[in-house]
Amino acid sequence: MPLYLDIHQHVDGLTADAVAGAHAKDLETQAKHNVKYLKYWFDEGTGKVFCLVEAPSKEAAMAVHREAHGLVADEIIEVKEGS
Repeated sequence: MPLYLDIHQHVDGLTADAVAGAHAKDLETQAKHNVKYLKYWFDEGTGKVFCLVEAPSKEAAMAVHREAHGLVADEIIEVKEGS
């Protein structure tokens, strides 16, 4: 299955708790779209969030965010895993 990194350039009011809550909602919603959110990283200072996700398509990954909490990524890049 393809692997994607999605980028949220600026989430207003970003906190560790808010990101954890959004991620939990993604996990509750992902199976419906055949998607698996694996990890996320964030920077409270800039409001940036990065999510690593296995998905059949970019659109499927976006559908999970849209349905789970409405915070759709600004960019989604297909990536390959390295060492």
